[in-house]
Amino acid sequence: MAALLAALLAALLAAAPAVLATPAAAADLSVEVDGVEPGAGRVFVALCTGSLAEEACRIGQSGPAAGPSLRFGFTEVPPGTYAVAAFQDLDGDGRLGRTNLGLPTEPYGFSNGAGRRGRPDFAGAAFRLPETGTSLRVRLTRALPAR
Repeated sequence: MAALLAALLAALLAAAPAVLATPAAAADLSVEVDGVEPGAGRVFVALCTGSLAEEACRIGQSGPAAGPSLRFGFTEVPPGTYAVAAFQDLDGDGRLGRTNLGLPTEPYGFSNGAGRRGRPDFAGAAFRLPETGTSLRVRLTRALPAR
């Protein structure tokens, strides 16, 4: 789990907008992130293809934790199968805090609620983005209680 979360963290840190070759058909995706602790750091969101590994999570965004939920919009995304990964950087260090055992110490979440009861995987977080676009919610949770 530590390696997967480290890869997710690195992918989310690379959350600068990525440039994709825009095919003839492109879709829009709206992601609402709930469970945000208002006023504490930034929320990072990444769109992943094929896996939750760093190299598969290239399209990303971040925003200040201004309220209990934030909306992120991804435009001109090729239709296909994706997963969304998100976390809130409470301590402002730009990465997902973890214990020595690799458990997240900051709020995190995946599409479809994947990873809430065990190791997150792409299949559990995957959703189909149609040409017409879609919207989804990701709920942030904590693996450990707040200190």
